Amino acid sequence: MKKQFLIIVAVFSSCIFGSTQMVMAKPLTDLPESTAPTIYSLGDAVSDFKLKNIDGKMVSLADFQSAKGFIIIFTSNHCPFSKSYEDRIIALDRKYTSQGFPMITINPNDPEAYEEDSFTNMQKRAREKGYPFPYLTDETQLVSKAFGAMRTPQAYVLKKEGGKIIVSYLGAIDDNAQDPSGVTKHYVEDAVNNLLAGKPVVTTSTKAVGCAIKWKS
Repeated sequence: MKKQFLIIVAVFSSCIFGSTQMVMAKPLTDLPESTAPTIYSLGDAVSDFKLKNIDGKMVSLADFQSAKGFIIIFTSNHCPFSKSYEDRIIALDRKYTSQGFPMITINPNDPEAYEEDSFTNMQKRAREKGYPFPYLTDETQLVSKAFGAMRTPQAYVLKKEGGKIIVSYLGAIDDNAQDPSGVTKHYVEDAVNNLLAGKPVVTTSTKAVGCAIKWKS
């Protein structure tokens, strides 16, 4: 009787762990909100995601096979801080995409809260500024929640390592949200430069300054 009980427990446990692995292997956008992964911390491996770009195509990290890592920035149309960083984000893309760290921007906001953040207005703004990088809409907000994004803009530097994509920096883009000419510390640039040089990131996290993300109720 005891032997039969142990066999039943072993089979039950196997089923539980097996199903968990299958769920977590899915892209974030395929998961119901109740099973969304916990918030990423420094050193965590990021799950791939698939979000709609302004050209209507779906974009995932797997699309960038030759990338050494990524610069992910949660941003928006309406936020004055995001507008202040717009040219700096474009400059980061031009500097680092060719070196293996492509820029991906994501709008996490509920467009019902701000019409300026609608998909149509995202397309319009990207055309006006000539965005050379993907500008994705996070309609379910699952990706934004998994990253622990709270403000726009908020930056993440990821590196590819051992077949995984690891969080290496998170926080502000630099130390002056309002005045580009007053920047003295370039957090994202320094993080990427360290990784390109094969060195550890010195400043791994800072406090993002910007507009609070508008979550769906």
